[in-house]
Amino acid sequence: MDADRGAVPDDIAALKEALAVERAKALEVVAELAVARAKASEDGALIAQQKLRIAKLERQIHGQRSERSSRLIDQLALTFEELEADATEDELAAERAVARTTVRGFIRKRAERQTFPEHLPRERVVIDPPTACECCGGNRLRKLGEDVTRTLEVIPRQWKVVETVREKFTCRDCEKISQTPAPFHVIPRGWAGPSLLAMLLYEKFGQHQPLNRQTERYALEGVPISLSTAADAVGACCTVLEPLSRLLEAHVMAAERLHGDDTTVPVLALGKCDIARCWVYVKDDRPFGGSDPPAAMFYYSRDRSGEHPQAHLANYTGILQADAFGGYIKLYEPERSPGLIREAACWVHARRPFFAMADLEENARRKAAGKKEIVISPVAMEIVRRIDALFEIERSINGQNADQRKAVRQAQSAPLVADLEAYMREQCAKLSRGHDLAKAMNYMFKRWASFTRFLDDGRVCLSNNAAERALRGIALGRKSWLFCGSDRGGRRAAAMYSLIVSAKMNDVDPQAWLADVLARIATHPAHRLDELLPWNWKTAQQQGLAAQAA
Repeated sequence: MDADRGAVPDDIAALKEALAVERAKALEVVAELAVARAKASEDGALIAQQKLRIAKLERQIHGQRSERSSRLIDQLALTFEELEADATEDELAAERAVARTTVRGFIRKRAERQTFPEHLPRERVVIDPPTACECCGGNRLRKLGEDVTRTLEVIPRQWKVVETVREKFTCRDCEKISQTPAPFHVIPRGWAGPSLLAMLLYEKFGQHQPLNRQTERYALEGVPISLSTAADAVGACCTVLEPLSRLLEAHVMAAERLHGDDTTVPVLALGKCDIARCWVYVKDDRPFGGSDPPAAMFYYSRDRSGEHPQAHLANYTGILQADAFGGYIKLYEPERSPGLIREAACWVHARRPFFAMADLEENARRKAAGKKEIVISPVAMEIVRRIDALFEIERSINGQNADQRKAVRQAQSAPLVADLEAYMREQCAKLSRGHDLAKAMNYMFKRWASFTRFLDDGRVCLSNNAAERALRGIALGRKSWLFCGSDRGGRRAAAMYSLIVSAKMNDVDPQAWLADVLARIATHPAHRLDELLPWNWKTAQQQGLAAQAA
């Protein structure tokens, strides 16, 4: 004990110095730990970024490997987002920790930042230059150059009230009052301008933000708008845009080939919530080199009765790519009036049950979670491999004209399809009728003519993914708006989905397009209303910009 007492410094100054040394060592340890944590966070973010990039490239090159691939990419993107934010926080923490020590700092490697688009306006802010030399104090300074830091900034949403004044004049001779006629307003008494109306519509139907959430946000910005007033605006706009919906419907139904699909839409009922349906028919000729603009037409129905698609396609003749829903059967009858609709089956739907029995990744996840493993079928794996070979050929001819696609399919795909059929019939004969594999095979055998139609017609696609992509927004929106308020609300939503999704398919900003259309549609000649359709509107805008540039 005496020895321990002797080790303690006798004077206060030495004690303070020893404490300072220990504190410095502790700070260095903390700094080194912060740097190590920052490096680990950077590595984690980099790994997540590479995984996301690999997943996107694999889907781009090899197509959709599974039904979960799109969700997997979204999940990877969210993981990368969180890890990137963590890495930035740890980097800043390391900088603060290192600043008080002699530990070597951490410099994070960042990807080269993309340049800002040239069309964005520039605001030049020049900082006051020095007036005297920092070395000698002289004032004979000459400009050598400049360093420019470019920062992307946004102007918050600005609200304003537009006062439209119509002056009245009276005649001194006859006392008659003269006044310019009032301009057209989409909303009675013109309380909302076209840009505000377009924002209401696009937020509700394009971004799936119900009106109550929108009005709450506007109130926080100092602009209180009652829910009933906003709802009145939506109803008025849908009525004004109805002629465009009819033109869009005629354009879609004139397609040589349609993609069709449907999805559930919860709708509010008396004391409960019913499950209604939203149907979509997509015209997209780009896979076979068609020049017609792509578009989508949505319909709403209270149930999934077959009478609904039969009514939607009552005047249509051509090719329909859809699933095996029984409501389509009457459409394929040879004696149908006004003409024949030929069925083209979806190979993605056929592939799903086989993939479920060949999903090694899912089996590994279930095993790791301690769940019951799936029985992996070698036959299912072989069928999936053969179907994927067909999709590989399809990717090589995407965008070519129908005749070129047909020639490649006859030369390359037809032998693979024949071998696949022979293999499946051979394997099916060895299975019981109730086996899951046998059920999946019989599903294809019963519709083999529809599955092989793509071999003889270059316009047919191998999948119905175009319709499923069009419905994706509704699936996302269900989590936000939960249900439709009524059947009329469902029909209104279907009409607006048609306009907004069609605009997106033609690379048109739906909100900008709606704002311009709402401002012009009343004075636009009725016989030239097709000029306001998204693809024609886009062409006119591009021509106007080119004329201004010239």
